[in-house]
Amino acid sequence: MAVRGRLAPSPTGMAHLGNAWAFLTAWLAVRSQGGELVLRMEDLDLERSSVVFMQLLMSDIRWLGLDWDEGPTPERELAQYHQSNRFGLYEEMLERLRGSGLAYPCFCSRKDLLLASAPHLGDAGHAYPGTCRHLSPEEVRARLEAGGRAAWRFRSDGRAYEFNDLVLGPQRATLEECGGDFSMRRPDGVFSYQLAVSVDDGLMGITQVVRGRDILPSTPRQLAILDALGMARPAYAHIPLLMGEDGERLAKRHASLSLDALRTRGVRPWRVIGLLASIAGLIDRREEVHPRDLVPLFDITKLRCHDYPVSQADLDWLES
Repeated sequence: MAVRGRLAPSPTGMAHLGNAWAFLTAWLAVRSQGGELVLRMEDLDLERSSVVFMQLLMSDIRWLGLDWDEGPTPERELAQYHQSNRFGLYEEMLERLRGSGLAYPCFCSRKDLLLASAPHLGDAGHAYPGTCRHLSPEEVRARLEAGGRAAWRFRSDGRAYEFNDLVLGPQRATLEECGGDFSMRRPDGVFSYQLAVSVDDGLMGITQVVRGRDILPSTPRQLAILDALGMARPAYAHIPLLMGEDGERLAKRHASLSLDALRTRGVRPWRVIGLLASIAGLIDRREEVHPRDLVPLFDITKLRCHDYPVSQADLDWLES
């Protein structure tokens, strides 16, 4: 089967060096296998997402010398590649899960979860204690009639989900180890990342997902949804993270490392690519390089597995 990967940025801020690392790795993973790359905008966060950030993201990707085969472009918006336009599809898939008994309403507030002393599991969120899992149909009806608003959660059966990560090797986890019965739609009707990403990957025929290792706890959740909906599983590669001097992974708060800021300061794109290629171990020293020259050198199964702290020396080289 031909490889079909995706770039799936969230247009809630400016792309930074860490995003460039993820973009480049996902692009190389597809191009090195002669595959196709889909661009989609994960704009579920309707309050923070903007057209301006979408345009900047696409501009930044092109500035880095990367391209994509399918999806929106700066010149043409395609609604089907924006999650904000796919809520009807997500509702249809959620209804299928309701019909098979794998989705149930939950009336717990965030405060309820905190009072239940549910531990926070990093990017997996708060562990769910199962408060509403066994509500009877009569109890659900009574709460709804009293004005209660419900989220919808996936009902776990205790199964362990196994997959062979292309970077990290064999993985195995139950949903309980990743936070338990997870939310698929909030009480306000906004769909969760877990449901939207799973449905999009399945319906778009994505066969390879390359993303940061911080998303690893989400993978069993997404496998659960894909399996329940009868959709094919993609192969997963969870890559190491770029870290800032504060010891935290690079994020939008590191504004000085945004690609727009680097470009404004005169940093050349092939210099950014060269730094990232040296971090990946594709070249043995920092030097300017075009992404296409890295394609024959790339094998995702040989990617370095450890996080990389971006040093002042790295930044000085970028701007030298």
